[in-house]
Amino acid sequence: MQRIFKALAGLLLVCAVSTAQAQTYPDRPIRLIVSIAAGSVTDVIMRKAGAELQQTLGQPLIVENRGGASGIVAAQACAQATPDGYTLCVIYHSTMSFNPLLFDKLPYQPEELTPVARLFFLTEGLFVSSDVGINSVAELKAYAQAKPDALNYATLGDGSYPDLFMRWLNNQWGTRIVGVPYKGGGPAAQALAGNQVQVTRFGVGNFMGMIDAGKVKALAVSAEKRSPLLPKVPTFKEAGLGAYPGQGWWGLAVPKGTPQAIVDKVNAAFVAVFSDPTFNKFLDQQSVVAAPTSPTGFAAFLVEDRKSAETLVKLANTKREIYKAE
Repeated sequence: MQRIFKALAGLLLVCAVSTAQAQTYPDRPIRLIVSIAAGSVTDVIMRKAGAELQQTLGQPLIVENRGGASGIVAAQACAQATPDGYTLCVIYHSTMSFNPLLFDKLPYQPEELTPVARLFFLTEGLFVSSDVGINSVAELKAYAQAKPDALNYATLGDGSYPDLFMRWLNNQWGTRIVGVPYKGGGPAAQALAGNQVQVTRFGVGNFMGMIDAGKVKALAVSAEKRSPLLPKVPTFKEAGLGAYPGQGWWGLAVPKGTPQAIVDKVNAAFVAVFSDPTFNKFLDQQSVVAAPTSPTGFAAFLVEDRKSAETLVKLANTKREIYKAE
């Protein structure tokens, strides 16, 4: 009986400390690890959100970009950080759903990250360099089949969402499009505009400037309906790519062990920003769809997302590899 009382007393003490931490949190700047390069759509969104959150939380959010390697570098840094609420981590589908299916010897495990909130879904597009003279998905397929070694494709690394789509295309079309890794949509867009790579799939917002300049062409978008930013561009379904499952998303996590009271406080702050009508107008211009959740809602979503990832990995005919740090 005495042991039970001691255990209960310890639990009450932990709860009291956690509550006290949440009441004073934050009292210093917060590090925000973003698992993609500076200048990419997600980076732009999180910097804008950080400016809004500083007013709510009373402390600046210092963005630390850890791009590349399918989000593995950023996830490792997050998992190894002190779980005190002063490291927040921007994660995505590769971090939690795909990497564990594709790699052995990962330097982190999804269980080491505590879900805080899903934030938004990406509207993605299939893009080509204007230099290759391709104007539709059908033309891209014919070109790739006629010239199997002529196309390079920008990815975020082996096993990333763009990489899996490329592998799926190769599997469906019988082609040999080659993946080239970049650390974010911004660098990938620059490479595509310069014809260093000829095709890719990323968030639409990364490419609008290149499209307006005539350096890049959009062949299809991943949304259910045509994007208001690209009303003449067909959806994936309309272009014959509707069989591809899954949708890109981004969310927020913290290192395992972060006090629940702090998780809830951070969640409330981010959900408020991503539910704000004015902020949503900004998101519309980035071609993303706000989709904030509670911590439990995000955790439930991740369970289903892993199932979708398993389906996609099988369709892409992708084998597991041993992760090797870059």
